Amino acid sequence: MKHSRINPTRSVVVTATITLTPATAAFDADERIEVLGRTHFIGIGGAGMSVLAEMLHERGVAVDGSDRERSAKTDRLESLGITVQFGQKAENVDDADTVVYSSAIKPSNPEIVAAAQRGARIVHRSDILALLMNGCRAVTVAGAHGKTTTSSMLSHVLVQTGKDPSYAIGGSIQGADGSTLDGGHVGAGDVLVAEADESDGSFDKYRPQIAIITNCEADHLDHYGDEAHYRAAFVRHASHAVGHVVLCADDADALAVLDAMPAEVASKAVAYGTADPNGLNLNGAAYVHIVSEQESAGSGVERFTLRMPAGIAGDQPRDIPVELSVPGVHNARNAAAALTAAMLLGVDADEAAKSITGFLGAARRFQVRGTVKQVTVVDDYAHHPTEIAALLDAARRRYPESTIRVLFQPHLFSRTKFFAHEFAEALAKADDVIVTGVFPAREKQEDFPGVGPLSIVREAKGMQGVEFSAQEDMRVAAQMMVMRAHHGDVIFTVGAGDITDMGPVMLHALEAHREGCE
Repeated sequence: MKHSRINPTRSVVVTATITLTPATAAFDADERIEVLGRTHFIGIGGAGMSVLAEMLHERGVAVDGSDRERSAKTDRLESLGITVQFGQKAENVDDADTVVYSSAIKPSNPEIVAAAQRGARIVHRSDILALLMNGCRAVTVAGAHGKTTTSSMLSHVLVQTGKDPSYAIGGSIQGADGSTLDGGHVGAGDVLVAEADESDGSFDKYRPQIAIITNCEADHLDHYGDEAHYRAAFVRHASHAVGHVVLCADDADALAVLDAMPAEVASKAVAYGTADPNGLNLNGAAYVHIVSEQESAGSGVERFTLRMPAGIAGDQPRDIPVELSVPGVHNARNAAAALTAAMLLGVDADEAAKSITGFLGAARRFQVRGTVKQVTVVDDYAHHPTEIAALLDAARRRYPESTIRVLFQPHLFSRTKFFAHEFAEALAKADDVIVTGVFPAREKQEDFPGVGPLSIVREAKGMQGVEFSAQEDMRVAAQMMVMRAHHGDVIFTVGAGDITDMGPVMLHALEAHREGCE
């Protein structure tokens, strides 16, 4: 970028092209949020951005933002007194001292250009999260999948055991009364729980007390290029933990990260998993063994025991029984990570295990949307092949006698291109699958010619016991799925995009077309 600087450490005045550098840290470890001044979020309605905006607002920072259109997130922010402008225009940043962007924002965005011309501080959203971590006992949760559930579980345990943590979670948590708790909160305690987004490498900025790695399965190869660079980013992230690293030993790639850690980091690591520890190379790490894992048939209640080594749940090894209200062995792993971190933070082991029983799940994780004429509609955020496989395994255990139907919306053209075959294999665990058009997020179709729902359906050719079809229009696909459904069937809406909107559409259609369920 060709530019001159007004403040040599903070701001730029544009004389040519703007280059945004999300991997470069904007703040020092001793700085606090008071340095921000009036703060403007571009795309404030995004899942991660809205959480950070709400947290800064709770801490007394003057916050406003802009977005392309109104949403439930912007409605909530406005209800809190945060001003949101619709449409992104240069004048929106006239009063901003700090302008926050995400990786979805381009350098040509009019608000970025205007902020640079004015000499405002321009920072990536990860810089705000890193700033919030300063002075806290921070726990980060990284991984291709499991981040939201694990960070929600840990936050729930800390809240229920009286620790009143702060948390920054890219989703909402289901409440006992059917309500949802938003993913951003500033607590009175000294712990901050945060998802660590690995998609653009910006998690390299964080210096947490505890770094949880739920897995290191290759993803975001549009940014990293290959698995080796992706894994190396996790090794760097883990090496920045000032306390412990907690990672899943059931994931071969996470074990590879453990193996690549410097000895002084690995010596403070705690691995967890269902595998027999005698067959694992743990590089000196402690091991939390998940044993006797089982689900009560059809109930969705998961029971298991955590075999804790000395030094985590007390001075002696201990077996701690756990009961979860969310199904699947993948959630047993998530709970193991959350409970281990809670105990490392000083929470009593028995209190932690008791409190997690009341966790009902993060929103859009195996979330039952309703049942009409004995057809149940369930929504899930799964958007990586391993997540989908785990979801459908849990679905088979929860609904062993049901036909499982899936309405799947791929997320990102790049992910669809890289993992088309893996998506087909995971979805083949269902009985009936309709793949809809790709949710593009930050990408453009023209950059990925020929990539779409048929990319996955073609890979499923010859797979036995499941029917695959493609339908670009998800509303048409939802209607098709309703017409196929029968009494006792379960329909899953799956994906990280707006496929979640099809749950209510299908429930309404089921009510209106009851004869389609006979």
